[in-house]
Amino acid sequence: MTTAGAVHTERDSLKAYPPSLTFHDLIRKNKIESQLLMWGMGLLVVLVGAAIAFSLAVYTRGGGELRDFLPSLIVGASVAAIFALIACLWSWYGGGKAILRMSGARKIEKEHDPQLFNVVDELRIAAGLPMPEVWRIDSPALNAFATGRDPQNAAVAITTGLRTQLNRDELAGVMAHEMAHVRHFDIRFAMLMATLVGLIAFACDAFLRMAFYSSMRGGGRSAPRGGGGGKGGGGAAAAILMLLALLLAVLAPLLAKLIQLSISRKREYLADAGAVELTRYPEGLASALRKLADCEKPIDKANRATAHLYIVNPMKKAAMEHHRKSNVFSTHPPIQERIDRLEALMR
Repeated sequence: MTTAGAVHTERDSLKAYPPSLTFHDLIRKNKIESQLLMWGMGLLVVLVGAAIAFSLAVYTRGGGELRDFLPSLIVGASVAAIFALIACLWSWYGGGKAILRMSGARKIEKEHDPQLFNVVDELRIAAGLPMPEVWRIDSPALNAFATGRDPQNAAVAITTGLRTQLNRDELAGVMAHEMAHVRHFDIRFAMLMATLVGLIAFACDAFLRMAFYSSMRGGGRSAPRGGGGGKGGGGAAAAILMLLALLLAVLAPLLAKLIQLSISRKREYLADAGAVELTRYPEGLASALRKLADCEKPIDKANRATAHLYIVNPMKKAAMEHHRKSNVFSTHPPIQERIDRLEALMR
């Protein structure tokens, strides 16, 4: 496809929304989707807890009617809801700082980097936000991210590698992208969603281990009843428990992760658009993204739990692929597609 054709196609995609739909309408829609997804993820946690409790009750009792297991379902769902609430409260009050420490970031003051602070200050004034904390990650990789529970408790972080590679316009583009995440409350959503996804994965993994050790011991409590057939019945119960545990361990975390990642990719496009709204200069961010695309250095302390927070995926495999491929498991849209959208705004 020619350059003109690519630009025309991109313009068509940008005009796919109704003319009456504004950028701020998209942000409001984004927030509503966030609330619905949070409730949906919370419901998934409760269902996982109920499923685990039900499976264990069937295994230990050896059978019965559905109403006999209602107390176990209620207890399992309640325990899961309590754990989800505790995890979200921890994430709400301490998750941002934990992510920064996990990433190896250090808080800096204005005297350490006056230009960076001036850029962030200008952007937060344009966005009508409080001044966030500024952190630096000592890494040659090119990356940046924002975190926190709200604009009043936000932080932006940038690697030393990216800081040294960008001119002022490019720096403004990157920081505007991060400030857009703060402005759109993406930081809260990303932090809480990561917590719930991690909780689901942990619960399913613990259940799988429990089922494995139970099968190794040879069956449920009801297995010895009734003489000769007890051992076989116990072995069947253990096999069913193991099968349920395997299904839950695969399907529940996979579904939770897909929900998280699908909305994360959309938020990157909205943050890019938000950055252009703040800087009025699409080329700044587009130029920075080109440099990010050419970097093959991963961030050593990045992991799958925090990868979706960064402006581009910081993991080694993504860096080696230059972020040009996209699939349902991608934390970010391809960089070239993001650049194409920004370039379409310049023509």
